[in-house]
Amino acid sequence: MINVESIVERIREIISDENTKQLKELLDGFHAADLADIFAELNPPERLSCFNLIDEEKASDLLEYLPAQLQVELLGVIDEELASKLIAQMPHDEVADVLGDMEEDESESYLDKLPHKFSSEVRELMTYNEESAGGIMNPVVLTVNAESDVRDVLDTIRIKAEKDSLDLYYVYVVDKQNHLLGVASLRKLLTSPIRCKITELMTRDIVKLHVDDRQDYIADEFMKYQFNALPVVDFYNRLKGIVTWDDVQDIVEEETTEEIYTSSGIATELVEDEDDILSGNILHAVKARTPWLFITLIGEFLAVNVANHFNRTLEILPIIAIFMPLLAGLGGNIGTQSITLMVRGLSTGQVTLKSAFHHILRESAIGLLIGLFFGLLVTLVTWGWQHHIGLGIIVGLSMTINMTCATLIGTLTPFILKKMKVDPAIASGPVIATTIDVVGLFIYFSFATAYLMHIK
Repeated sequence: MINVESIVERIREIISDENTKQLKELLDGFHAADLADIFAELNPPERLSCFNLIDEEKASDLLEYLPAQLQVELLGVIDEELASKLIAQMPHDEVADVLGDMEEDESESYLDKLPHKFSSEVRELMTYNEESAGGIMNPVVLTVNAESDVRDVLDTIRIKAEKDSLDLYYVYVVDKQNHLLGVASLRKLLTSPIRCKITELMTRDIVKLHVDDRQDYIADEFMKYQFNALPVVDFYNRLKGIVTWDDVQDIVEEETTEEIYTSSGIATELVEDEDDILSGNILHAVKARTPWLFITLIGEFLAVNVANHFNRTLEILPIIAIFMPLLAGLGGNIGTQSITLMVRGLSTGQVTLKSAFHHILRESAIGLLIGLFFGLLVTLVTWGWQHHIGLGIIVGLSMTINMTCATLIGTLTPFILKKMKVDPAIASGPVIATTIDVVGLFIYFSFATAYLMHIK
C-alpha cells in the first residue's frame, strides 16, 4: 500500500522545482488506482499539472477511478478535443455516468464529438435510470448467431477483441432481431470440439436482468447465482447489454454507504451527490444531516416531558435522576443491536417477513435474559453503593423491563417498515433511539412513583 501523504509531499516539491521530467517519471510509476488516491489529495492546479503529464491510456483509466466531482473538474479544464479522446476510451457505462454529472449543454458538446456509434449507445444508456440495470450495463456485448460453430465463435472473439473493449466472460447467442437465445462460457468453448455447434453448448435456461431492474435486485441475483456477468434484456427479450461483477461491487459499496448514512439519520436523498456529505459543500452536508436531528429534537422533548410529568417523584427522591443515563444507554445499545441484526438479515435475505414472528419471539427472549442479568447486577451494585434495597430493586427492575422492551421495539420496527415498503435501515436512526429513551424513562419513573406511593 502506497503512502499517499509522502507521495503528495514529494509531488509538491517537484512542482515547486519545476522539474517536469522528474514529475512525469514519478507519475508513470503508479497504477491508475493509486493515482486516483493521490489526485484526491492534490489541489486543482496540482491535479491539472500532473494530469497533463500522463499518457492518454493511463489518463483514461485514471478517470474511471476518480470520484464524479473530480472527473467533471478535470474534463472541464483540459482541452476539449483531448477530453473527447479520453472519454471515447472509457467503458460506455462510465461515460454515461460522467456525462450525466455535467450540465446538459456540456455533455451534448462531448457527445457530438464522440464516434457516432459510441455516442448513440451512450445516449441510450443515459435514458435509463442510473440506478437500474439499463443505467449500469455495458452495451458492448460479445454476440454470435445460432448457426455458428466453435471455430466461428473463436474467430469472432479474436476480431472483436481487437476492435472493442469487451468483457470476455460469456458468449451470448442471438437471432437476427437480437433476441437472446442462449449463453455459453468461454471455458465451455475452449474445451469443446472445433466443429461443435454453439446451440449444442449453450445454456437455454438463462438467468437475466431486465433494463428496469433496481440495484438491490441486481446485487441479490449476483449473490445468489455467483456469475461473473448477467445479460440485460428489454421487454421483448432483446439483448441490450451486460452487468459485470465489478459493476455489482460498486452497487454493494454504494448501497452499504447509503445504509450506513440512513441508519445514522443522514438524509442522502436531499443531496445530489453523496460525496458532498463527507467532503463537498458544507451547506449540502448541513442540509443532509439536519432533518433527522430536528425530528430527534422533538422526540427528546417528549422524553423531557416524561421527566417533567414525574417532577414530584424527582423532588421526593432526587437520587433516581443519576441512574437515567444508565437506563437510556443500555436500553439504546441493546435496541440498536436488535435493529442492526434485523436490518442486516432483511438485507441479505437471511431474515424474511414470513419468519418475523419467530425472530421477534427469539429476540424478546434474548432481551429478557440479558435484561434479567443486568437488572440483577444493577440491583446488587446500587444496593451496595447507596445502601438502599428499594432503590436497587427499582433500578434493576426498570433495567430488566427497559432492555426487554428496547429489544422488542428494535426487532419489530424493521419488519413494520419493510411491510410498508420503507427502507428498514431508517429503524436504526435517531428516531427509534429516542423512542427507546422515552419508553425507558416512562417505565423507570412509573416504578419509582409506585414505590414512593407504597412506602407512604
